[in-house]
Amino acid sequence: MDRAELQRYMDTLLEVGRFKDYCPNGLQVEGRSEIRRIICGVTACQALLDEAVARQADAVLVHHGYFWKGEDGRITGMRRQRLSTLIKHDINLFAYHLPLDAHPELGNNARLAEVLDCVPEGRFGEQDLGWLGSLPHPLPLGEFARHVGQRVGRGPLVLGDEARLVRRVAWCSGGAQSFFEQAIAQGVDCYVSGEVSEQTTHLARESGVAYLAMGHHASERYGVQALGRHLAEQFGLEVSFVEIPNPV
Repeated sequence: MDRAELQRYMDTLLEVGRFKDYCPNGLQVEGRSEIRRIICGVTACQALLDEAVARQADAVLVHHGYFWKGEDGRITGMRRQRLSTLIKHDINLFAYHLPLDAHPELGNNARLAEVLDCVPEGRFGEQDLGWLGSLPHPLPLGEFARHVGQRVGRGPLVLGDEARLVRRVAWCSGGAQSFFEQAIAQGVDCYVSGEVSEQTTHLARESGVAYLAMGHHASERYGVQALGRHLAEQFGLEVSFVEIPNPV
């Protein structure tokens, strides 16, 4: 498939133009013009790039790419090594951040609803990134936390009374702990995200709303996998997801 055609398709599908983001979305590093094999991952780390080289990939597709707002823009050290790997092997790098969090079918939060067995009922927060819903059947917090752990393969950090019944849930993948107060205002029993801050403990205790931190990486595996499957089905491309373990 032609690189420019693939870029246009993904940019349109994910509506990149409507998002204010911390990084450029879409094609970040240009490689060869013909794409047949794509490697997907959460973050464009060196380990993922090395796997792409080993598998003779034409493109890498990730949620966390490069060129973040406010970071040092000099091409030295780790940044030089990553870019050198892509350029030397003529590999394209596509990255979609907030557009991949928010997509109503392929996005991280849409996929988390399915993974966690939550029934979506609405959106909240900046750029409608947060999701609201309910459990099919109310569960004590401790049991819900174990369910989350079983589904994502790691136990979440639990802030709250494990005996409290959870009916309504809000969630937002990644580092979305800043949405916690907005989730509390929505009248939920529990908020699920990737990361947690020191102040989050006090908000959970004083509001009575539980908080589950399932890990940034663990919460953002699913969108890029769904997008990769979609591309494989739509265009007959060879697409593989590579899990680079990350405890955070």
